[in-house]
Amino acid sequence: MAENRDTSANTGANANGLIRVLLADDHTMFRQGLAGILASYGDMEVIAEVPNDGEGLQLARELSPDVVIMQVQMPFERAKQTLKAMRSFEDPPKVVIVTMFESPRYIRELTRVGASAYVLKTASSEHLVAAVRVAVLDPKSANVVVGMPRGMLEGTEEGAESVLSGRELEILLLAARGLSNGQIASSLHLSEGTVKRHLANVYLKMGVSSRGEASREALTRDWITIEEVISEEVTSEEEEGAG
Repeated sequence: MAENRDTSANTGANANGLIRVLLADDHTMFRQGLAGILASYGDMEVIAEVPNDGEGLQLARELSPDVVIMQVQMPFERAKQTLKAMRSFEDPPKVVIVTMFESPRYIRELTRVGASAYVLKTASSEHLVAAVRVAVLDPKSANVVVGMPRGMLEGTEEGAESVLSGRELEILLLAARGLSNGQIASSLHLSEGTVKRHLANVYLKMGVSSRGEASREALTRDWITIEEVISEEVTSEEEEGAG
């Protein structure tokens, strides 16, 4: 059951011209704090709060918000599928991503499938509010990316794209965290053979011969970050695979 759902009287268009926002984030304190911050600006209304993107997708379909503010965490493919689903709506909402992952690759991948903005959770509330407003008030804008260090924004340009695919980078990150091939396969719902093939391709493309070398090289090139590698967020599938 969703936490803090407040959907009363919010199923129709907002007659007061407020920006109708749906929040999807599993950190309750962050979500509640963000709801209060948005409300304080006077031109926004939080119409619902849910703890995950699955419930966020369901309510976005039911309530037709102007903007969905959604966190992104591993596995990466799940966020992409949610964004694609929202984009298929008859009246799709703008989607603002909030995350701790400082990865140019993630910015490119998520904006390509429908994200209007990509904002770090360490960014200021002003950056987030600006992202929401620009996304709604400039609907013809293809993508809005704010709340990023300048060097990271430069890394989103096509010329700076890494040689790894999104799936390969995702597997490399989990390998850098110390997960076995079996644990990675379980976490991403792949076969262990598929994981092995992806890692072999990673080694070939990067000119390395081990996980350690690949991880160090990816960190050096800023394809993954220390924060991502040391993340303690572990999915239930990973826990089962470790047992």
